Amino acid sequence: MQNFLGGLFDKQDYDHQSFFLIAGPCVVESEELLDTVASSVSTICNKLGIPFIFKASYRKANRTSSNSFTGIGDETALGFLKRTGEKYKLPTTTDVHTAGEAITAAAYTDILQIPAFLCRQSDLLKAAGETGKIVNIKKGQFVSGEAMKFAVDKVRNTGNEKVILTERGTTFGYQDLIVDYRNIPIMQSHGVPVVVDCTHSLQQPNQASGVTGGNPALISTIAKAAIATEADGLFIETHPDPSKALSDGANMLRLDLLEDLLKKLVKIRKAAF
Repeated sequence: MQNFLGGLFDKQDYDHQSFFLIAGPCVVESEELLDTVASSVSTICNKLGIPFIFKASYRKANRTSSNSFTGIGDETALGFLKRTGEKYKLPTTTDVHTAGEAITAAAYTDILQIPAFLCRQSDLLKAAGETGKIVNIKKGQFVSGEAMKFAVDKVRNTGNEKVILTERGTTFGYQDLIVDYRNIPIMQSHGVPVVVDCTHSLQQPNQASGVTGGNPALISTIAKAAIATEADGLFIETHPDPSKALSDGANMLRLDLLEDLLKKLVKIRKAAF
């Protein structure tokens, strides 16, 4: 694990041979939800020795329908996210969509996440890099692993070397994605840690209903393959009851299923090393 990531975690939790986990609900629905998920996942990760970054989007801008939930208010959501990180002593991350959002969110979180659809937005990448925060760029569904070098360079050109790349599937027809695991070593060759998004890679976009679908039954399959192919980290959105989630419930992992999956992944990681 790169030095800049090790610095996020307490020394007793840091193990360069472990994968790290980015997890949390898709969006900030309430402070109670953040507390429930952060408490549960941090307990599991502490037990298993997995470095944990808490994730929740303070605003959802990339929605299929104009009727979809977008957030509870920027300042309120960011405040809840910051307090959750402080309470559980966790690094936090959230999506940003514009240069202005990058500057705003940097005051509340440790990592700025660039959504896949925006991975080529030069002004956004420049602004995120200039905050000095870690920048996690999701690979666009339409971009090769090789071409993500140019997204990394846009952040590095600001003097910021703290970049992560996340694989989240490639468009495969109009309503499906497919994960090409060759992208893990390809993107690692750019000199950055690579994460595999185990939930968004199972999205089924462009549904006629206006609500993105998903296939959460395959989350464990994606995660196991990612660890076996030596991904540095995993991204898993989780919720106590995905059927009631206000965003992306169709592809989130139910919270009570997470511990068993992570136990299996730790065993795979040990075998791989």
